[in-house]
This record gives sequence, structure tokens and C-alpha cells, in this order.
Amino acid sequence: MKPPASSAEATDRLPVEPALVTAAAALEPGAAEARHGELVERVREANRRYYEEDNPELSDAEYDALFRELVALETAFPALATPDSPTRLVGAAPGGQFAEVRHRRPMLSLANAFGEDELRAFDARVRRGLGLPPAPEAAPELRYGAELKIDGLAVSLRYERGRFAQGATRGDGTTGEDVTANLRTISVIPDRLSGAPALEVRGEVYMPKAEFRRINEEREEAGLPLYANPRNSGAGSLRQLDPAVTAGRRLSFWAYQLLEDRPGGEGPRSQSEALGRLERLGFPVNPERAADLDIDGVIAFLERWREDRHGLPYETDGVVVKVDRFEQQERLGMVARAPRWAIAYKFPPEQVETVVEEIVPYVGRTGTLTPVAHLAPAKVAGSTVARATLHNLDEVRRKDVRIGDHVILQKAGDVIPEVVRPLVEKRTGDERLFEMPERCPVCGTPVVRDEGAVRIYCPNPACPARVGQEFGHFAGRGGMDIEGAGWVVIRQLLERGLLRTRGDFWRLTVEQLESLDRFARKSAENLHAAIQRARRRPLARILNALGIPQVGEQTAIDLATWAAAAWPPRDDEPMGGPQGWTARVAGELRRTATAAPARFQEVPGVGAVVAEAIARYFADPVSGEVLPELVAAGVEAERPPRRPAAALAGPGEGAGTAAAAPLAGKTLVVTGTLAGFSRQEAEEAIRAAGGHAAGSVSRKTDYLVAGENAGSKLARAQELGVAVLDEEAFRRLLARGEAAR
Repeated sequence: MKPPASSAEATDRLPVEPALVTAAAALEPGAAEARHGELVERVREANRRYYEEDNPELSDAEYDALFRELVALETAFPALATPDSPTRLVGAAPGGQFAEVRHRRPMLSLANAFGEDELRAFDARVRRGLGLPPAPEAAPELRYGAELKIDGLAVSLRYERGRFAQGATRGDGTTGEDVTANLRTISVIPDRLSGAPALEVRGEVYMPKAEFRRINEEREEAGLPLYANPRNSGAGSLRQLDPAVTAGRRLSFWAYQLLEDRPGGEGPRSQSEALGRLERLGFPVNPERAADLDIDGVIAFLERWREDRHGLPYETDGVVVKVDRFEQQERLGMVARAPRWAIAYKFPPEQVETVVEEIVPYVGRTGTLTPVAHLAPAKVAGSTVARATLHNLDEVRRKDVRIGDHVILQKAGDVIPEVVRPLVEKRTGDERLFEMPERCPVCGTPVVRDEGAVRIYCPNPACPARVGQEFGHFAGRGGMDIEGAGWVVIRQLLERGLLRTRGDFWRLTVEQLESLDRFARKSAENLHAAIQRARRRPLARILNALGIPQVGEQTAIDLATWAAAAWPPRDDEPMGGPQGWTARVAGELRRTATAAPARFQEVPGVGAVVAEAIARYFADPVSGEVLPELVAAGVEAERPPRRPAAALAGPGEGAGTAAAAPLAGKTLVVTGTLAGFSRQEAEEAIRAAGGHAAGSVSRKTDYLVAGENAGSKLARAQELGVAVLDEEAFRRLLARGEAAR
């Protein structure tokens, strides 16, 4: 083994803190070799779990510490740096379940910086590499761009003749996995380009925080293991063998690199110009970026986002800093697995210490008992946290969290409060183990543990906790959306016996509502009017309001679309009443559940487990009567739009009627306040008419529906030349597919 390397010998290696190199160099050669072998195995296993299984066991901070120690050892003892070392490789090899794709150019990783000193050291290395003076003011031609680092899955998109031809994961940097079909389900990725016959775009697929929260809520209610953070769940969603599963996860994408060969060298000359061209081509490019910065400007940018990132709808774990001019990037070149012209600044993990004051089991609307830690209030990631779910008893035991423990608290994905670990060294012996109760803490019914699962639940459908949660879900947003029917009101109605079934909402009188605490005549009349308005809702909203296990908002939309195609309303058929379409659909769902439950797998995105849950719900003698009981109370579904024959996926007769959906193939964005629609209602109307309701304006947007206080989306639409509709034009478009421009 060679003696420790000098600083000159180490210049072609990944940057690392001098203090770590000094510590590594102090080891005896035998000890250094043994430690190197241990680190290599741990980093390789961490890479395998992160890239291949999307299920890491180390936090980012723990992984970074191991990797930096490994780099320091190889810098101090160059003979240890074999070609197959993790410091020389990117990601992990493709897993084998997808076809392999060889990247035209390697998809490299980035070196990391963890403080201002390391960023300034990066700036100094760049200046030396370009032969520039050390003082920024003496070399104004060196400028940086700063972009938020999205914590997702890196992919490459290849376009041929203006059409999206192939998409691949990064893999090991040289070879990735072909996930073209799954990438096509991400609505913000353009399928066609104009004026760009052949190019490659690289970027990050990610899961928005709201979608991460939604999926974990559904998994927790179902007793399934939770995803650790948006990155893991987004990566796992993209690497599904069934594209329908990916489609149901609402992934998104930011583009950050353009590879394009244009005649005469007419292409972009800098990263900032390349991002502008990507925007003009219709790709989503993160607007939270800055260009024309010196190193002080870079540091100011990251200091701003250290706190402001918590308000973003997606997860970012740092800032990527790049030399802006491509000519300077080419001169700087690469080192090991990373470019010399870029570095990733990693935000320090926000963790705080607090105390578990109590662990309390809460009963959800499906009866699941969830242990929740009651904490001494602590501020983390921008908000004060006093509660954190511990998910299930198995998780409590795995982490060995006890009542009275000092614990480390963080927010998983900057979203969900999470107890990371107990501080065992601070235990006094007074801490207590948590035990799940043998009986429901609300109704006293013996609890049940699913065989082979982690779910412990109260089986009593009349349990007050279950009933209260079910009624709250039923009346809430995404369900019947009864304005004013919050938890305080529902609890009073249940306690007074005014609500026994969900149909009882429409049997309430103004006088009964006026008797509630803090209610006057006017507030009672307002709530009564809101309840009456909620008699008519889209079928998807009604199905979602039922609280069918395993069925969330998107699955309810898919199920309603399938049902409308299978059993379309007749022209002379009323929507409500015992002989109406809503009653007919309720009966057909019951018959399908009992006679042919496997048919529910025909619903897009529904597999065997979800199909079984739907069938069990509608076949059950209690829950199966909820929808017919609503019909009897006067609830009716809105008439679904006619759809073109090719669009109908349902199996029933009559699936093939009439005219095309008025918004088929159109993308609309809703912004501002509309008089006759909530935002959710407008988006549901778009989907019901065959269109796609997007969240942001891009060149792919066909229409922006703008109400009062439209804000930045209106400005963006005007900038891109997107047609803007007021509410009246939107209604005409829904009715006839026509809009005044």
C-alpha cells in the first residue's frame, strides 16, 4: 500500500474535508484497509437499497457521512481506490425487471458541500482550474447558476422527429432502465415537440408532498407499511411494472439538462440559456432558480431557501450550483464520478430533541388503532409539532420508543412529523413500554389483529370513533363537501341522535340545526341550504364520500368513470329517485360485488387487493346499503357527459354511445375564485368532460380558467399565449366544447 497521498496527488479525486483526510492518514495501513472494506460494503448495500429497492435504511446524513469517510480514506491511501469502488460509480446497476438502456452520455452524480466553507473551496478550485484570479471581482466572467436540488429519481427523455421515443432511469450512470411507458403517464412531460426533431432532456421525477401524504394516509388505514419520504415513494411508483399504478400516483417532473446537437453550433451557450430553451419547448423547469451569480450570490440564494423550502409543494434537500458557461464547463472536465464544474449543497437535516409525554391509540374511520406520540411541543421544519404518529405497534417496537423517552424528531419529507429514534443514553429507568389495548379505547369492543399484517383494529362498525370519522369524511372536502358541517357540528348531531345514518343529513330541519350550541337562526338556515346543495354531486365524489377501504380520491374517479361506461344513463332516465340512474348504479355495484367481484379489476389502476376491498364493501349487508340509503334520502349523481366509444373502458352494454367528450385531449388549469364552482368542483367538471386538470400553466395548457384574484398563473398564461376563459366561457366549453377566445 502506498503512503498517504500528498495534496497534489489528491487533486483528481472527489473533494473532501482536509480534517477527514488527516484523520484517515493517521491510521495504520492495516487498519485503513480494514475500515475501507467495511465502508465499501456498507455504501454498496446502501446504494442497492436506495437505487434498486427504493427502500433506504440510512438517512441522507448517515449515508453522506459514510461516503465522505470513504473518499477521505481513498485520498489518504490511493491504492485503496479500485475502479469498482463506490466512489467511482454512480447509483446502482439496473435491477433486471426492465429492459436496459445505454446512455448516450453518462448520467453523473455530484460532489456534495455541507457548509459555506466548502462552497468557497469549490469556487477556489474552479478558479484554479480555469486559471482565473482568486478574487471574484478580478474575474467577472465566471458566473454561477443556482437551482433547487429536487429529491427524486433522475431520468433521461429521448425525442426523435419531435416525438417522445424513450425514457430511462439513471441506473449506474452508464446503463439505466427503460421506463418509457411509465413516464408517458406523467402529464407534464410533453409527448410532442415543435422545432426540435432530435434531442435528449434530463431531469427529476418527483412526488409532490400532497400526494405523498395522501398515499401514506391510505396505506396507514389499510395497515400497510408507510413510505419513508416522497423520494422513495416517487421512485417506487415510477419503477412499477404496471403503468396504471404509476398513473394513479400523480408524479411530476422538472427538467434541468438539455443535450441537443444543432447545426452550426447554434445551441445554448450556457446552462441558463439551456433552461430557457427547455421552457420554450414546453418542458417544466423549476422557476425557483437564479443565474449570473458570484459565490456570494450563491450563498445568499441557499440561505434564502434554507427556510423558505418548507413552503414548497415538493421536497428539496439542497441547491445545485453550476458554472454557467458551457465552454468553461468543458475546460474544467470531470473527476471520478462527478463534474468539476458543479456541486450540490445539502441542507443540514432539521432534527430537534423533545420528550414523549404519552402514547395514545387513536381509532380511524376504518377502525384502525394508530399509536400517536404526544410530545413536548417543539419547532421543526417551520412549524411547532406536538403530535407524531408511530404508525403501528410493530413500528413502536422496532424503534423501541417508550413513554418518557427523549427522542429525535424530524419531518419525513418536510411533511409528516416523525420520531426518528429514542436517546437511549438519557433513559432514567422511569420510561414505560407502550402496549396496544386489548379492547377499543372508545367502545370497548375486543380489537382484532389481521393475520400476517400489522393492522390492529376495532371491528365494531357502530364504534363512535369510527362513526364520527366516517361522517366527517363523508361531509368533508372530496366527499359531499357540506360547507359548515365540521367536526364540532357533526359531533353534536351524533350525540343528540340527529344523525344515525348518512342519509339523515337530508332529513335535518332548520329548527333542529338551530338547537345546536352556538347556532342562531341564520347560521342554521345557511347550513341547511348547504346540505340541500350537496344533494347533487358527481358520482366520483359520492363514491369517495362512502369511505370504501383502499379507495381514495383518484380510485373513486376511476371507479365512477368505469361505472358510467358500464351502465350509462338512458336519455329518458332520471338521475335520482328509486327508478333513477343513481339507484341503478347502486344495484349494479351490489350485484357485481356478489356475483362477479373480479370485474372490479377492469377499473383502471385497480388490482386484486383493491378490487377485493370494493367488492367486500358493496357485498356487506351493512356498508352495501349506504349508497341505496342515500338514494332514498334524495341524493343523486350528476349526469355524466357522453363519451366517445373509443374512450369507454367499461364492460357493460351501451358502452359506446354518442358524441365525443367536449374536453377530450384538452388540458386546463383553474386559478382564482369562481362564483359557481369550488376549485375541486371545477377540476372534477374538467375530468368528467374528458379533459385533464393540471396544476400549473405550461405550453401544453389549452385553457386557463381564471376567476377573481387569478395571480401569477394568469400572468404566465398571458406570457405563453394560452387562451384564458372566464366562468361563463368555461361553462360553454363544458357544455359544447366551444369557447370564445
